[in-house]
Amino acid sequence: MFLASALIAGSFPIGAAAANDISPMALNAVRFVIAAGVIGVAVVLTGGVPRAALAAPWRYGVLGGVFGCYFVLMFEGLKTAAPVSAAAVFTLTPVMAAGFGWLLLRQISGARILGALALGAVGALWVIFGGGDAEGAALGRGEAIYFAGCVAHALYTPLVRLLNRGERAVVFTFGTLVAGAVLLCTLGAPALAATEWTTLPSRVWVAILYTAVAASAASFVLLQYATLRLPSSKVMAYTYLVPSWVIVWTLALGGGAPPLVQLGGVAVTAAALVLLLRD
Repeated sequence: MFLASALIAGSFPIGAAAANDISPMALNAVRFVIAAGVIGVAVVLTGGVPRAALAAPWRYGVLGGVFGCYFVLMFEGLKTAAPVSAAAVFTLTPVMAAGFGWLLLRQISGARILGALALGAVGALWVIFGGGDAEGAALGRGEAIYFAGCVAHALYTPLVRLLNRGERAVVFTFGTLVAGAVLLCTLGAPALAATEWTTLPSRVWVAILYTAVAASAASFVLLQYATLRLPSSKVMAYTYLVPSWVIVWTLALGGGAPPLVQLGGVAVTAAALVLLLRD
């Protein structure tokens, strides 16, 4: 989950750079197809798809639809929301995941887990807003759209555990990606047809390839592997690292350095993760 959070964070600044150059539906349809192809190769190299994994294929449709919804709303929100602002909204997913975990799996989070979730939220928001400078923190249209996507993301985590019937993470991920690709290509057919693919700027292809391979294929496997071994609240708690990773990505892509006061938020987030990782 530590690695997954770093990969997911990269999609914020990279996605924001290309969000206004292509329809979110078209971009995500292509990225799901590419991601399914990458994971499909991994499935073939590791033993293929067992017959048992083909039972109840509707499960993959549900998961693919939920995660496809998240990514489409994410890119729609990034048209107007800044990457760090969107990352702040993303930190609301652990609390929602804990709620969905109780509704679907009757997973009960103890006082320590709930306290750690709250502490992580404080640390993450501190990172985003510079230790108390909340100027510009009002929820805009882009943030509101992305919040709806984060609800889908939080729902996805316990759904994986609920619907998995013993399939390996890579096989289950492949089924999810194929179903998501079919849904997005079907619903996004008009957007795909209307896109001038030969004139798209290079940043769009960078966004498509990065989100397909790193933020989809790789993070899907990591997320599902962790989801089958950790409570939903703990899995989603790693999202508190995303704002810090967004800052690292911003620096790596040539952006400005954050104020030193934000390092206090990083320390608070680390303390929350220590609490969450303890048995």
